Amino acid sequence: MRRAARTGLLAAALTGAFTAAHRESIAAAQEGPTPAAQTESPAALAEVRRLINAGAPGQALAALQTLAGEADAARRPQIALLSGVAHYHAEDPSSAVDALLPVVDRFGAGSLERREAEQILGLSLFLVGRFAEAVPRLEATRRWAPENLELAHALGQAYIRTQQPDDAREALASIYGVDRESAAAHLLTAQTMIRLEMDSLAEPELRRALAKDGRLPHANFLLGQVALFRGRLDEAIALTERELAVNPGHATALSQLGDAYVRQGKWDEAIAALQKSLWLNPYYSAPYILMGRAYMKKGEPATAEGMLRRAIGHDPNNRAAHYLLAQLLQQGGREEEARREFAIADGLRGTRGP
Repeated sequence: MRRAARTGLLAAALTGAFTAAHRESIAAAQEGPTPAAQTESPAALAEVRRLINAGAPGQALAALQTLAGEADAARRPQIALLSGVAHYHAEDPSSAVDALLPVVDRFGAGSLERREAEQILGLSLFLVGRFAEAVPRLEATRRWAPENLELAHALGQAYIRTQQPDDAREALASIYGVDRESAAAHLLTAQTMIRLEMDSLAEPELRRALAKDGRLPHANFLLGQVALFRGRLDEAIALTERELAVNPGHATALSQLGDAYVRQGKWDEAIAALQKSLWLNPYYSAPYILMGRAYMKKGEPATAEGMLRRAIGHDPNNRAAHYLLAQLLQQGGREEEARREFAIADGLRGTRGP
């Protein structure tokens, strides 16, 4: 089962990255406009800001269209700033980038407008996958918002995406309150790398973590996971067994060990590991699916069917479970039931395959 790389950052960053104090300062600035915006209508700008903060970015954008149509060149930076913020809140980071890139550097260094434009631009660039461009904007924002966790998380991921593991580790270590050179920092960084499907960066981080603390929980498990994904089955087994020597109650490690044995065709060893996993966590579908596969290969269809039906009971939308059950039913001559399961599996195509 491969990990999704989706960041899920947008909603969290909306609430955290620009502090209430700065929002209040911007509102106050709008009541007494800066010289660059003196020809703007303070009331109109304040109303747009109110709509954004009230969760109505669409209405804010409609109001901005009217203002933009009447504005001269001196007025446009403030309108562009609000447009970028509104697009960001409307979950349209691409349009936010288009609005903010031309104007962000026109605001004075250190001004509230520059800070907000840079923060929203950095997060928007991050969300559209323009990581190298996002990094300097996020770094600039972090200088005045060093305690913001969402920002540090975005920056850490952007560093990973741009192949800067040491900077990523520093950013992520700050989130979890560990020393950047500690074994824990290497482990946390590797976990984020694996979630972003950048295993080639994660592997050296994990080895550095274990060099500093050979009994660090979860590190051998993750190294074993990387080895398993790459088909290095003997190595995956050895690493997972090292994890279990440190943490024998690691249910997912036991499932991983069973998975490796299934891939090697060692059915009895697989079943033993998977049964231990289920005794610790009976609500996870993967061990049931793997046990179903193992019992099918051992020629025990009734037991295999029971395992697969339990997997479906815990995870009805698991395509692998439905597909394997359909194969099993077909082998047993239960064609109508098999067709039904194949149809369910086909309807789940693109989710989790067998």
